[in-house]
Amino acid sequence: MSFLIERRLRLVGRRLASLREELTITDEQLGHLADLTDDSRIRAMVSETPLADEEHREAERTSSAMARHRVDLVETLARLEAEQDELLDKLSARRR
Repeated sequence: MSFLIERRLRLVGRRLASLREELTITDEQLGHLADLTDDSRIRAMVSETPLADEEHREAERTSSAMARHRVDLVETLARLEAEQDELLDKLSARRR
């Protein structure tokens, strides 16, 4: 049974590493998208054209979607970390 716990721990550990890397990339992209959204907002205010307004709305939608993706990543990381802790507790209990 310890073998199964250790195997699951390795899988969870790999998934956590992958998600942490994805979160780092997402944070970088989110910063870039925030800058683009700010720029498009300023262009929309200055030019007052329908095209500039649409570009700004699209930039906001993209930024919002990335922010939601980030929230999902953080929630998934929290669940996996809790699972990892539980598995470590089980493994530790079996070795006593």
